[in-house]
Amino acid sequence: MTDLILIADAVVTMDAALRVIAKGAVVVRGDTIAAVGPADEILAAHPGSKVKPMGRAVLMPGLINAHAHSGFLRGTAEHLPVWDWLTLHINPMHRMLRPEEAEAASYLCYAESLLSGTTTVVDMWRFMEGSAKAAEVMGNRLIAVPYVGEHPDYDYFDRLEMNEALIQRWNGGADGRVSVWVGLEHLFYADEAGQQRAIDMAKKYDVPFHTHCSEAEIEVAEFLRRYGRRPMEVFRDLGFFETRHTMFAHAVWLDRDEVELIAGHNVSVAHNPVSNMKLASGIAPVAEMLELGVPVGLGTDGEKENNNFDMFEELKTASLLGKLRHRDAAAMDSWTALRMGTSLGAKAVGLGEVTGTLEPGKKADIIAVRADTPRMTPFLPDGEWFNLQHNLVHAVRGSDVAMTMVNGAIVVEDGELKTGDMGEIIARIDRLAPGLFTRRKAWLAGNASKQWTDA
Repeated sequence: MTDLILIADAVVTMDAALRVIAKGAVVVRGDTIAAVGPADEILAAHPGSKVKPMGRAVLMPGLINAHAHSGFLRGTAEHLPVWDWLTLHINPMHRMLRPEEAEAASYLCYAESLLSGTTTVVDMWRFMEGSAKAAEVMGNRLIAVPYVGEHPDYDYFDRLEMNEALIQRWNGGADGRVSVWVGLEHLFYADEAGQQRAIDMAKKYDVPFHTHCSEAEIEVAEFLRRYGRRPMEVFRDLGFFETRHTMFAHAVWLDRDEVELIAGHNVSVAHNPVSNMKLASGIAPVAEMLELGVPVGLGTDGEKENNNFDMFEELKTASLLGKLRHRDAAAMDSWTALRMGTSLGAKAVGLGEVTGTLEPGKKADIIAVRADTPRMTPFLPDGEWFNLQHNLVHAVRGSDVAMTMVNGAIVVEDGELKTGDMGEIIARIDRLAPGLFTRRKAWLAGNASKQWTDA
């Protein structure tokens, strides 16, 4: 096997020391990073290797999207707070969704993600056999979390039986790129028996558990009404923290006691700043979580509440929102935002030993960001005026990604998708979307969309 040496004007490793190497190189051996260092030293130590010069570019770890939803409702579900939005737009879509449509949505999501530098996606979606197949073809790393409902009012979602079948068929599949977790859309979407079955399944297969929680303030009041305790206390008491790992999406309305509680367990949070702003949900206490050691990753949420899968946009928004929340321009600095999108994000999704940094032994999940653009000028990869971390967070866009590599395979080159036909992926959505929208409209015309908030 011939090693591949990637050379660029800067390598941002995101290791514990936040090492940056001007005129650096990364050696890829199979699916793994074999060495990282100055280009001249790497070339001397690895004669005969294939060399791929990237020029004025930054090599860095692929981004980790810690919470997303495939879909194609982009721009059709707007200007509502989260629970009204779910009731009027999203849940009726789930009632009408077909497996072919769900699979097509995942192809679109994963293509957009890879093109913009995201190598790992935690996707909570439906009929995820199709999603796993899409990841196998497209080449991304996927954590598949079925959208499960285990309550009579939400029986149109996937069921735990489907979740279990997906674990059995796909966990560890696609050369280790596909993992499957146990999911619930929300704790309120499962009755007591369903909640216990979810816990038991996560324990049986030794896989993590993922759900939404405390996205909107009204949820906290409902937890207090139903259980007499705040959300994180409820999850602890029900036994969810006894699973291998639990990750919550949003966690906007956690108080200090709840943050301290989850800091003492194997619990992480996926922070979704753009979605939380768009749905007017609130601002998560990210600084408090980080202070107490809670692993916090960043997520885009879905295409309908974002409206894209550009994780560079999330880096910038997370930084800006942290500054605004504390009215402190030094808060949520650029390195912290980058860590949440790479190394800390990998830890939050249970892949801290696999990806998230450019270090020997890690999987070769690497992206090259163009630095020959106005947004990356001036380009100062070392010295007194070093500025890469700030421009990667506050200037770069996903469209600046020139190359994406996952597991040692180049899946985007020169900004072009190599593992799928983008025209065909888009055309498939164009064919399928009108049917889904028409069926949803017809269902809403003859039915009332029920939600726990109606009680």
